[in-house]
Amino acid sequence: MSKKQHPPNKKLGWSLDERDPEFIKSLMPLIGFFYRYYFRVQTSGWYNIPPQQKVLFVGSHNGGLAAPDMLMMMYDWFRRFGVQQPVYGLMHPKVWQVSPPLAQLVAKSGAIIAHPKMAYAALRSGASVLVYPGGAEDVFRPYSLRNKICFAGRQGFIKLALRENVPIVPLISCGAHDTLIVLADCYKILQQLHEWGMPWLLGIDPEVFPIYLGWPWGLSFGPLPNIPFPVSIYTRVCPPIVFERYGRKAASDRDYVNECYELVVSQMQKELDLLVKIREVPFS
Repeated sequence: MSKKQHPPNKKLGWSLDERDPEFIKSLMPLIGFFYRYYFRVQTSGWYNIPPQQKVLFVGSHNGGLAAPDMLMMMYDWFRRFGVQQPVYGLMHPKVWQVSPPLAQLVAKSGAIIAHPKMAYAALRSGASVLVYPGGAEDVFRPYSLRNKICFAGRQGFIKLALRENVPIVPLISCGAHDTLIVLADCYKILQQLHEWGMPWLLGIDPEVFPIYLGWPWGLSFGPLPNIPFPVSIYTRVCPPIVFERYGRKAASDRDYVNECYELVVSQMQKELDLLVKIREVPFS
């Protein structure tokens, strides 16, 4: 069996061996075109990544399922550190369910299923890990919240960092949420209809049900794939956040975990506020 093959009973996303540096390398020219000419990315702060040290990258999601800021961040990582230096991204379990062909491609790019087992395995292999705690609620948050850090109270990434004794390096962006204009989220209505007997499409709870304006659908409903508007994107790698205490005991202390969570959110919000001001300067 070749290195990139996996046993029939091994599901995609549950192995670190799916990552294929040559596949990533083959995508770089195409992603580079979008980076330079479509989104005209401006980035900063890459010197904040501790050299030769694994970290937990924590990002804020933007722009619907296309999430262009995430892809642009990954492109910057690969062009700076090379495709051989491993970094794994945690991807929502439902994405693996909805589109197996897409899942196979992203697995070759370094995506693994968003499950504690895989997150720990990736860090213990010596690799860095990228997580977007806000998930679907974050990536489809209304346009009015485009400049807000929205993690929906999820604190699993804090416990991960504490248990594995790794610093958190926040990733922020501005502009990507302009590539898809989310007007509102009707999930609560859909959830009520489900409780009354309406089945979920494909048997999968979508967690969000946005109303938005975007290509190619125009005015649309539901978490559908979209073509991002060609909007300039600004990204930044923020200084590492190092907590006072680490270890299992720290990760089991609810008050301390909450304190660490609030610290990360507040620090990321301050950085995002500054990035928004920088972006607005040319137009003021």
